[in-house]
Amino acid sequence: MVGFLVTTDPETAQKFYTEVLGFRLLTDDPFALAFDAHGAMLRVGKAKTFTPAPHTVLGWEVENISSAASELAVKGVTFERDIGMKCDEQGIFAFPNGDKVAWFKDPEGNVLSISQHVMGIKNVAPVDS
Repeated sequence: MVGFLVTTDPETAQKFYTEVLGFRLLTDDPFALAFDAHGAMLRVGKAKTFTPAPHTVLGWEVENISSAASELAVKGVTFERDIGMKCDEQGIFAFPNGDKVAWFKDPEGNVLSISQHVMGIKNVAPVDS
């Protein structure tokens, strides 16, 4: 999978994705920054203007959401709490089935998330068509 985001400030985006999220910069060309997002490619397109979507555009599954949220908070990430759902003190929302998610924004205003799923992607059987 390749994820795509947009920025109007490539320098700030590069700093955020490398220093805060820990992604490795692969390329920086006139069109986009490309990162190794822990095994998946993330391309952050360079634009003169951009209006971010009001919903989650990209997220990552983590093994322990509380630990991941703590690590990100130390690096300056602020989790969204005014989302119409009751979050805990870390900004984590728990669904009735036990899945958990926390939302935050990159410097451009793209809504990102970390999530922990009860079944996890590795334990879900594909649906037969």
